[in-house]
Amino acid sequence: MEVVRHRRSVRKFEPGRRVPRQTLLKIMEAGRWAPSGANAQPWDFICVDDDEIRRQVCEAFLRQGARLRRSTERFPAVNKSFLANTVAIILVLGDERFKSCFPQGADRASDEYAANNENIFFCSLGAAIQNIQLATIACGLTSAWLSGGGEDQTAEELREILGFPRSARPYGTVPIGYPARYPESKWRRPLEQMVHWNGFDAEQYRPGELIEHYVSHVRSFAMYRPYESMEQWDDVDERLGEFRHAYTQRVTNPSGVLPQSSPGR
Repeated sequence: MEVVRHRRSVRKFEPGRRVPRQTLLKIMEAGRWAPSGANAQPWDFICVDDDEIRRQVCEAFLRQGARLRRSTERFPAVNKSFLANTVAIILVLGDERFKSCFPQGADRASDEYAANNENIFFCSLGAAIQNIQLATIACGLTSAWLSGGGEDQTAEELREILGFPRSARPYGTVPIGYPARYPESKWRRPLEQMVHWNGFDAEQYRPGELIEHYVSHVRSFAMYRPYESMEQWDDVDERLGEFRHAYTQRVTNPSGVLPQSSPGR
């Protein structure tokens, strides 16, 4: 639990630091032991610790960040220049050919198998990325998780730099370094709100209006403020408004009624 609770997304590293490759191998060894569907292990790890290659990777992500700011609405895109101060950048490649290891539908009526095939692939990669992040903390370093490498243009630019095949895509990029500042923990939903015993408790369902409120009024603050509980925010009433109880207590849906249609609500 100490390792889990101390994992942080760090985006400011001390410049000029180095780390032995043996430490980086330990971190990737943790990724190697992640669970995967059908034990397919559909990943490869590219560890960038060369200054020139790191510079090229950093520039690719700077371009990705600029595109994100231009093309996405109200999303607080992070400046990726901090990548220049990493001791290494680990790209977790997912090889889509291994999807054939997972359950396949025998006919058109088996679409659910095709959809779950995708889920197994992505969940497997997520397990490897999480293991790498936890091992990074255990080794006295810090990291973040960049998903932008999985976008088509960024993946193509990284492919040109690093030479990986077209069957693979960097679904997770993990910058590693020594933190210039170790951030506090970020907001976490109360445990009693997300845990359901022996069935889903309808009082803990998060209605569509709560999700919309989070996206439009709370997300940009919850992403970065250094408090585990929103109750610690000085402006908690202003930010949470009528939904304060839903963000801070067990019950998010007092009516106890689940929607019968329109999954988005």
